[in-house]
Order: sequence, then C-alpha cells, then structure tokens
Amino acid sequence: MPQIQLGLGVDSTETIINVIKMFALFLLMVQLVPLLVWVERRGSAFIQNRYGPNRVGPLGLLQLLADAVKFLFKEEFRPKKGVAFMYYFAPVMALLPGALSFASIPLSVPIVLKGENWGPYNFVLQGYDLGIGIVFILGISSLGVYSLLMAGWGSSNKYSLMGALRASAQAISYELALSLSLVGILMVYGTFSFTEIVAQQQGPLTFNFMGTQQVWNWLPNWGIFFQPLGALLFFAATFAEANRLPFDLPEAEGELVAGFHTEYAGFKLLMFYIGEYGHMLVASCLLATFYFGGYNIPGVTPAEVTAFFAGFVGEGNLSQILTAVTYHVSLLLRVLLFLWIFIHVRWTLPRFRYDQLMDLGWKTMLPWALFNACATAVILWLFQK
Repeated sequence: MPQIQLGLGVDSTETIINVIKMFALFLLMVQLVPLLVWVERRGSAFIQNRYGPNRVGPLGLLQLLADAVKFLFKEEFRPKKGVAFMYYFAPVMALLPGALSFASIPLSVPIVLKGENWGPYNFVLQGYDLGIGIVFILGISSLGVYSLLMAGWGSSNKYSLMGALRASAQAISYELALSLSLVGILMVYGTFSFTEIVAQQQGPLTFNFMGTQQVWNWLPNWGIFFQPLGALLFFAATFAEANRLPFDLPEAEGELVAGFHTEYAGFKLLMFYIGEYGHMLVASCLLATFYFGGYNIPGVTPAEVTAFFAGFVGEGNLSQILTAVTYHVSLLLRVLLFLWIFIHVRWTLPRFRYDQLMDLGWKTMLPWALFNACATAVILWLFQK
C-alpha cells in the first residue's frame, strides 16, 4: 500500500518543527490583536486630543491584560430563545477564516538548516503553500459572512438579525469588486502562487514596451506600478470586507445597538474581535504581497543579506536565521503601516448611509474593477509585458 505524504517533513524532526511553526503563526495573529487594540485606543485618543488608556501599567499597556481577564471570566449566558448551535459556533466561524488565510501567506524567505549529521531542512515561514494561494484565500474569506448570519439568527434578536442581513448584502456587493480588482495583478504575474508573485517583484522595475525591455533602476519592481487602480480598489474593498469604518453598517451602534454581536459578551465577543482584526491583518499582508514587494528589500537579494550576516557570525544556520528575520521585519513594517491606515481611517471618515454604501459597491467600484481587468488584458496584449 503506498504511503500518504502529508507534506509536513521527511522525518519526525522536520514534522515536529513544522507543526510547531503552524501553531506559532496562529499565535502570532492572535497576539497581534491586543496590541492593535491598544494602538487603536491610543491612536484614536491622539487624533481626538485625549489621553486614552493610561492608568493600568505604563502607557496603559497592562490594560490589555485587564481586558483579557475580564473577557475570560465574564459570566456566560445565552439568549433564552436563541438557537444554541448557531449562537456558540458563530464566534468560532468568525475566527477560522482569518487564521487559515494568514497561515497561507509567506512571511519571509525560507530557512535552510543543516548540521554534520542531520539535514538539510528547508523551512518556509508559511503555514502551507497550496500553489493557488489567492484562490484559497478568496474562498476561505468568503465563509466569514456565515459567522455573521449565524450570530444574527442564533441570537434571536431583531437588531442582531438586521446587522447580519446588512453584513451579507455588503459582503456580496464588495466581494465582486475585490475579486475583480485582483484579476489584473494575476494577469501581470501569470500565477496564483504567493511565493512566485513575491519572487517576480525582486530587482528594479522591468517591463516590455514595444518589443524592448525597459529597466528603471530607480524604482522597485512592485505590483503597485503595474496596477495602481487595482491596488486602490482592492484596499477600499477590504474595508468593507472587514466591516471597518466607513463600511461598518452591520454593527452601526446608533441604529442597531451592536449589530450582529449585540447578544455576545466575554470570550465569545473576543473571538469576534480577533476575527475582525484577523481580516485586517490578512488584507494588509495581501496588499503588501501583491503590490509592495512582499518581504523583498529593494536593492538587495537574500544571498547578499546572508553574506552580510556571515561576515559577522560566519556561514551557517545563524546567518540563515538572521536573514529570515530581516526579511520578516521588512514585511512586518509594511503590514503595520497598512494596519495603522485602517485605524486612522476609522477615526477620520464618517460612516456611509446604506444607500451610499450599495451605490459605491455596485455603481462605482464594480465597473472600475471590470474596466481595470479589461484594460490590463489589452495592455498586456499590445505591449507584451
């Protein structure tokens, strides 16, 4: 009987390390959430000229621990007329899409480790590489709306149900524009693989014009220069997909109390928060991966960075690890910048009316996304990038 290859490693050591790596990636996403909450509180206070959390710990950092204790030990309850399965499974369903999507994104260059009597082992800083990364993420992310529908229906609350119906209509409206905005970048790179897309963005800006290859050494070979309109549409659509202002109609406090999670508290509410910030994190990672070079550092290659560190620590495993950490920090800086934009927009722009939200999705963003895909196809055909 043929053995089934799970793809976790060639031996038990590599398998154990890969399993630990996947748990570490999940914990990385979860641990970023309290930090983002702190940044959002302090950032909104700075924007509104007030203090923000400043009592529990230095700069209010220990307020996160106090909130975690409150979430974990708050009294459990369920609406008397609620549907138990939907009510309890909805927070879990809100958490899963973000976690599974984040695990499929490459966070740095691979690490090759070897010793005298073991290895070499090739570890990618990625939970799994399916080769169809963006198709997988679009499919998984679209399941997030089911958590909102289950929360609205399972709570047996009219405000929760109206918030869930708004969320489902909003998701359908903006998923079309979001998906179409990515068609252009996929045509440019000709692959669904995140690793190949990042690899094609190395080096200076290179393209073909009228049969002649043009190289602009003063610009990096990033997707934003090939798809500026697609990047703008994608970034705007991610606000709607993550239910962030000015697209947070599903949980409009002034109209629906708290929308789909009105009846939730404690740890279940925390899982909804993790899911929301998880969507923001995935959107920021995708924006960096598709349009801003991923983890690439302009002007240098991984081999040059490894050689630089080898001059201090010698050639070996440590220089490989330092190279991977450097490239991970390069991606993380881009992601943190986009996350700050998410936070800044929330405390800057007013909420749309519902008719404005629908008009923007169907009458503006969808036609422009379709135009961008068609224009990209025509340009590639004419100039053969």
